[in-house]
Amino acid sequence: MSIFKKKDNKEIGYISAKTSSQISRFNRKVTKKLEKERENAGKDPALYTTKMKDSNNIVEFDNVCTYFFTDIGTVRAVDGVTFEVPKCSTVGIVGESGCGKSLTCKAILGINEKKCVSSGQILFDSEQHGEVELIELANQRKSDKIRSIRGKEISMIFQEPMVAFSPMYTIGNQINEATLLHITKDKKKAKEISMEVMRKVGIANVEKRYNQYPHEFSGGMLQRALIAMALVCNPKLLIADEPTTALDVTIQAQILELMKELQKDFDTSILFITHDLGVVAKMCDRVAVMYLGKIVESADAKEIYANPQHPYTRGLIGSVHKIGSKKEERLFSIEGTVPLAMNLPEACGFYDRCDVRIEGLCNRAEPELVEVAPGHKIACFNCPHEACKEQRARVEALLKEKEGAANE
Repeated sequence: MSIFKKKDNKEIGYISAKTSSQISRFNRKVTKKLEKERENAGKDPALYTTKMKDSNNIVEFDNVCTYFFTDIGTVRAVDGVTFEVPKCSTVGIVGESGCGKSLTCKAILGINEKKCVSSGQILFDSEQHGEVELIELANQRKSDKIRSIRGKEISMIFQEPMVAFSPMYTIGNQINEATLLHITKDKKKAKEISMEVMRKVGIANVEKRYNQYPHEFSGGMLQRALIAMALVCNPKLLIADEPTTALDVTIQAQILELMKELQKDFDTSILFITHDLGVVAKMCDRVAVMYLGKIVESADAKEIYANPQHPYTRGLIGSVHKIGSKKEERLFSIEGTVPLAMNLPEACGFYDRCDVRIEGLCNRAEPELVEVAPGHKIACFNCPHEACKEQRARVEALLKEKEGAANE
């Protein structure tokens, strides 16, 4: 007897031949496009050496997508992300778990799983190679260029330090690995550089700690060691993937303060991934709000908090407990959960959870990201700004035109 409940004599999860054929056609279409891009990799340097829109940016994302292909559909984990990180600034990516924050940032280094396929452009201002396109470089097998950038010019602080470090080697040995690879082959000099960085991140008794193993460090101290390993080569871009999630509040504040001080010392740009809006307010200059693999709003951090425009952004900010609020006030929550980014209809991804949705529009078309004020972009039809009204009118006209053509 099947453990699944049956409906109309079909098990839940059953896929018809017609649906399976549609999924296969879509997968082949996307795969063919991505394979064509990969075939060109390595043939002409012009394909991955391109011009950035603004010389003041360290990295620019342009229509970046990351897909998983499965037998039951295509998971659009990251779907058309476009934003930039200015030099010596901190940009935060915020959103619920599963919205594509980490996959977006791992695409920079090309360290997503093999079953992930990335497309679009990530333009990086490399000190060694000039302006390069990182997705094309990562797709080239045994590329020396991408290896020379990883760890040296772009580093990453991972979410869980105990997993990031190998239990088989000492902390000093693992920090030394990047130093020996990118700075010097002299082991004595590499050790001096590594120990100096360990001192800068606030690790006491460095001579002893250098030879200790990860299990001998506390959570906060291990996070400091991970930051030291990321900064030892003085990178131009530091990716911080929820670096304070596993820490208590006191240690979290110390780590955030440390990162701000080190950013000034090293002149590093930071791409900060988090779901904690309090951390965003403390750390970030600009914020990009992600939902279901797309950016739904981006603006300066102060502007996002003072004047959130997208209903999802308002919901996230409203969900944060405020000091001084009355006891009888209920904490706001966004109804529902983030849907799986698979076989989605042509509609706004936030439609089912939105309290200001427009029936007949939001469930039939997807809004684009439009600029409503200098540096402030939003993807929503139900917004009072002129740019959103123009987009709404244009989309409604297209839908009416399609209806008319279908009725003829």
